[in-house]
Amino acid sequence: MAALTVDQIRVPLRSFDLELTLEVDSTIAVVGPSGAGKTTLLRAIAGLVKPEAGRIAAGDHLWFDAARDVCLAPDEREVGLVFQDYALFPHMTVRQNIEYARRRRADEYLERFRIAALADVKPPSLSGGERQRVALARALARDPRVLLLDEPISALDAHTKAAVRAELHELLAGLEIPALLVTHDFEDAAALAGEVSVIVDGRVRQAGTPAELVARPADAFVASFTGANLLRGTAEPSANGSTRVRLEDGTTVVTADTAAGAVILAVYPWDITVGSAPPSDSAMNVIGGTVRSVAEFGNRVRVAIGPVTAEITAESLERLALRPGRVAFAAFKATGTRVVSQADG
Repeated sequence: MAALTVDQIRVPLRSFDLELTLEVDSTIAVVGPSGAGKTTLLRAIAGLVKPEAGRIAAGDHLWFDAARDVCLAPDEREVGLVFQDYALFPHMTVRQNIEYARRRRADEYLERFRIAALADVKPPSLSGGERQRVALARALARDPRVLLLDEPISALDAHTKAAVRAELHELLAGLEIPALLVTHDFEDAAALAGEVSVIVDGRVRQAGTPAELVARPADAFVASFTGANLLRGTAEPSANGSTRVRLEDGTTVVTADTAAGAVILAVYPWDITVGSAPPSDSAMNVIGGTVRSVAEFGNRVRVAIGPVTAEITAESLERLALRPGRVAFAAFKATGTRVVSQADG
């Protein structure tokens, strides 16, 4: 598999420059907030935006090199691009959409993407998941060297999203070309890609596997973006090597990390247990407060208690009879409490 290389490109944007380097040899996700430069990155690779500096190549095929004044047109770059809204031609049938690139007949892709029965149907009659499969089939029918996906499942409703995410993961795993997807949703990125790069204001904050980003977030932004609760307080080292942190609401918690002064702690929702009374285990950090909200997602439930949100099972919610306004206690271990920012750097 020939890798996609994006080497030190620079694209001026309104408030900052997009400046980054990426090596894509499998399926990689780029995540970040709206306006971070994610879509601009895809457009630069596809030839729809011309960087001021850098180099872009797919294996031995050079697409852009500012130093050598090389800039291939979009139709010369062998890129398959799936747009956020899929951009299917509404007046064409599924078969006609797939064959639009005039590279391959549609039959192979109709079977591969399980849409043969929809060959003569037009896009307005398709579901969100069906439209996505047609868009992918059309992109791959161009025989691209690279597949680019812009927010591939953000247009889907919550009911459809989980099923389509699983299906897309299966399809991407079977590709023999590099795939780069961009999204603002870390959960989507973690489910679809083996590596994730977090970008903010046009620069990579941290890159790694989804597990690495969660286990060792580089800073408070990455921690928050990957789903952590952020707790601000003042740290003071203890004699036993741990650190005591007095939070802004006066609660004291302990972390295994070493720190002093103003800090920000990260605690992930799935590392928090919830009870109607404080736990008897003195090794646990405990935050008590009223339940601010309860949100159910299938068999998982997010419960906001004071400054933290915990993730528990639907069975635990029923057993504890939690509801907004009731008092509850969130408990978590010192080893699951990470320092992600401190005043002394």
